Amino acid sequence: MIKKLRVTVDGKTYDVTVEVPDESDAPAPPAPPPFSAPPLPPPSALPPPASAAQTAAAPGEVRSPLAGRVIAILAKPGQVVKQGDPLFTIEAMKMNTSVSAPKAGKVEEIMTTIGDAVDEGQLLARIED
Repeated sequence: MIKKLRVTVDGKTYDVTVEVPDESDAPAPPAPPPFSAPPLPPPSALPPPASAAQTAAAPGEVRSPLAGRVIAILAKPGQVVKQGDPLFTIEAMKMNTSVSAPKAGKVEEIMTTIGDAVDEGQLLARIED
C-alpha cells in the first residue's frame, strides 16, 4: 500500500510518498530460539584460580602476580632482604603493583630488567637462605 504523508523537519514541511507493506502480505519473522546456557562443571572440575601461579612457586622463587611491565627493580643480586621487602614494581593498566620478597634471604638472581614485559607467574628472581 502506498501512503502520502506530510513531514515537518526543522520547521520545513515535506510531502513524501511511502510504501507500507500490508501486514497480511509480509511473513512474520521467526521467533528466536530460547536461550539456554550450558551447564557449569562441578567446582572440583574447574581449573585453579589464576593466583595459584604465585602460591605454587617453589620457596625463594619470586614470580609476577600479573602480566605487565617492570618499571622498577628495588633489589640487586647479593642483597640481603627480609620477607615482605619490596623487590619489583610492575605496571599494568596504569596501575602499579609491588612485588615483595616471599621469604628472608639473599637475592641470588634477577631474571628481568626495567622495561621488560612479564607474564603472570613468570619467574622474576630467586632468593636463597
